[in-house]
Amino acid sequence: MIAPGATIGILGGGQLGRMLALAAANMGYRVHIYAPEHELPAGDVSAEVTRAGYDNTAALDAFAAAVDVVTFEFENIDTTAIRHLAGQVPVHPGADSLEIAQDRLAEKRFVEGLGGRPAAYHAVDSRADLDAAIADLGCPAILKTRRMGYDGKGQARIHSPADAAAAWDTIGQRPAILEAFETFSHEFSVILARSEAGEIVSWPVAHNIHDNGILASSHVPAPAAIAGHIAAATALSHTVIEALGHVGVLTLEFFATPTGPIFNEMAPRVHNSGHWSIEGARTSQFENHIRAICGLPLGDTRLTADTVLMKNLLGDHVHDWHALLADPGAHLHLYGKSEIKPGRKMGHVTWL
Repeated sequence: MIAPGATIGILGGGQLGRMLALAAANMGYRVHIYAPEHELPAGDVSAEVTRAGYDNTAALDAFAAAVDVVTFEFENIDTTAIRHLAGQVPVHPGADSLEIAQDRLAEKRFVEGLGGRPAAYHAVDSRADLDAAIADLGCPAILKTRRMGYDGKGQARIHSPADAAAAWDTIGQRPAILEAFETFSHEFSVILARSEAGEIVSWPVAHNIHDNGILASSHVPAPAAIAGHIAAATALSHTVIEALGHVGVLTLEFFATPTGPIFNEMAPRVHNSGHWSIEGARTSQFENHIRAICGLPLGDTRLTADTVLMKNLLGDHVHDWHALLADPGAHLHLYGKSEIKPGRKMGHVTWL
């Protein structure tokens, strides 16, 4: 057990790290952020910051010496850094979860091996592979880079074989997968937390609505009409988190289809579709992640209200802050980002 008063190291300095740091501070922990970027929303609310690359061994060593446990807030980190740190200080979750989640092909094969069902797909390593995959899966389809894709980045839609060349160029001619389009009624996410002792909790499932590949809103609880999909997806998610030996929060995204839940992707971390839990659950995803990595008992995940709505503030929508503060039912969270871009996550707001 890592008791309050200790220092938690977080790799990555974005808004997820910011909310983890706030949860940790409420529990009496100090937080040390490690990230290379100049602007670090998480650093603004943390006790210490190290700005260095994930390949800087000397900086990693100094960071490890200054903290009692390490976690990460996003998955685009070289696992070499994770393994290096793990030789000196506990790191949760570990490199195994990260390696699988970083590669869409490995991720789909791993979940398939546990009985899950992703959309039909093909590995694509060349233009010739892409043409063959289109011939087999048909159109429409979506081409996704195997690595480094998030919030709709690293993706290209293919409506006909004539789109193949442009799609291949759009993703930078990198190793990819081609996924068949599926007919679905709802997108939803299962968020779980697991302790090192094997205790598992999960939150009520959110129905998620996306806009151009970016999460726009989450509605909790998800509609009763997809209860069967949720039960099957939750059972699979428990199998996945156990198989990984994952410590901390893990998120799996699904589509509700006429033939059952289809696995989309997973994130080995706290997730945008769980932000509602700060006010909407008795214990938020951020607090339970801190509890899990520190060896503390996991908290109650039941709702604090009958229904919860979370909306992301994307781009210029952050300017709505004044009207939102005037709404007595709104809980506003701004991330402190200085540059506003279309589709950039600038904050979120939750209603109970």
